[in-house]
Amino acid sequence: MMKTLTVGLGERSYPIHIGSGLLANSDLLSAHLPRKRVAIVTNTTVAPLYLETLQYTLQEIGVHSVSVILPDGEVYKTSETLNLIYDALLTHRCERSTVLIALGGGVIGDMTGYAAATYLRGVPFIQIPTTLLSQVDSSVGGKTGINHPLGKNMIGAFYQPKLVLADIATLNTLPDKELSAGLAEVIKYGLIRDLPFLEWLEQNMDKLLARDTEALQYAVMRSCQNKAEVVAADERESGERALLNLGHTFGHAIESGMGYGNWLHGEGVAAGTMMAADLSQRLGWISAADVSRIRRLFERALLPVTAPDLGAENYLNYMGHDKKVEGGKLRFVLLRKIGQAELVSGVPPHLLLQTLDACCKGVAAELPGARPGDSGHD
Repeated sequence: MMKTLTVGLGERSYPIHIGSGLLANSDLLSAHLPRKRVAIVTNTTVAPLYLETLQYTLQEIGVHSVSVILPDGEVYKTSETLNLIYDALLTHRCERSTVLIALGGGVIGDMTGYAAATYLRGVPFIQIPTTLLSQVDSSVGGKTGINHPLGKNMIGAFYQPKLVLADIATLNTLPDKELSAGLAEVIKYGLIRDLPFLEWLEQNMDKLLARDTEALQYAVMRSCQNKAEVVAADERESGERALLNLGHTFGHAIESGMGYGNWLHGEGVAAGTMMAADLSQRLGWISAADVSRIRRLFERALLPVTAPDLGAENYLNYMGHDKKVEGGKLRFVLLRKIGQAELVSGVPPHLLLQTLDACCKGVAAELPGARPGDSGHD
């Protein structure tokens, strides 16, 4: 049965529909398509799987669509690829009333949202996320953007969608590695603000990995509920929303240092969260038993718990470009206790260096190689 949540932002509030088979439900889309023309942005992996279904659903309600099919992967989350979207919109003479639909994972959602925020100074857009990570995190909250060689997601805008349509059935074509990557963001919500959910994850991890539909829908719903509450309270990340970045300061450094796409975002977040947990323990906030508990859950989710050894200097350099840097000082989201996070500035340098040494020890950074990209569908 479909569940619906609302991101409460006054006149810009929007629904998140979560259920199975929603891609074929034209009623959910029609209310958000005042004009009968849309542009669907997807990629070479997702298009063969779900583009035709979406086009047929739109045809049922008399909506004409044009399609923009981009190359697949984090490595293509660039200004050059973004221009392919603009080129298609201009070629097809898309107007301000044309709705952009992001059909894919986090990269597609972020780039489509940024294109929507900037094309003709702003057009409406809809998120239809097809990966677990994008369903529980990147499709909700209005963060859009592209990467820069010096840092991930450094160029972008806050721009909210009109609708998020999370079809659980699209997760059936997701490889195991991508499913695990999404679970890193799911676990994050339990660690930063929802201890009962973390306990549920500990009890139901096997069901999630087995792709139990009911378990997946509950995990997506509870994750989106947490994120919707945070976004409604702090849309532009001036306070509480920064806590959603647990593990991301370290994780983004891993992604940048290893080359975009060589570590999946969720893999970087998992290893980065273990580094944040280690640093939290060194500050005397959580115990060794707490760190072990977090490690066990990531290991059960088949995620990495040890970071690549990029070298302390490289880590510090990449983290220096983090969006949370303020006054030239690194700021980290750390755990005051399991279920409660805090944004911290002025971490003692010797403790940070100890964390980098302990969490990377014995793990050499491998040369970049082929790894799954954005959508990850079979």
